[in-house]
Amino acid sequence: MSAASALQKAIFSTLSGDAALTAMVGADGIHDHAQTRSHRPCIFIAAIESLDASTASEAGEEHLLTLEVFAGEGGNRLAQGIAARVRALLDDADLELDGFVLVSLFHRRTRIGRDAKAKGHVADMVFRAVTE
Repeated sequence: MSAASALQKAIFSTLSGDAALTAMVGADGIHDHAQTRSHRPCIFIAAIESLDASTASEAGEEHLLTLEVFAGEGGNRLAQGIAARVRALLDDADLELDGFVLVSLFHRRTRIGRDAKAKGHVADMVFRAVTE
């Protein structure tokens, strides 16, 4: 398993295991990949970009993780609420990774806007993680 896969698994587990977030998006509203016919609201892990961040003495990777929140017709307020809960769960979280160590996980940015193609409001969230 790669560090990116271990990170994705830990994030999915953290999000899907939170009762408050599940109450906002439903029991099947959290996905680790895009769904063609997903209900709204929902969250999915849209992308993970991994870069070498090794030092002279330690192997490591930097990961830029993008999560997308689809609020559907629930509007901007719902997208903001879901994004706030996701940020509370993941920003500076101490997640257990299978076979790797999470050095840091921090929120970098959130952009929320109306998306006609998605038929509602979408929040794009980016987190930066470093693993060893």
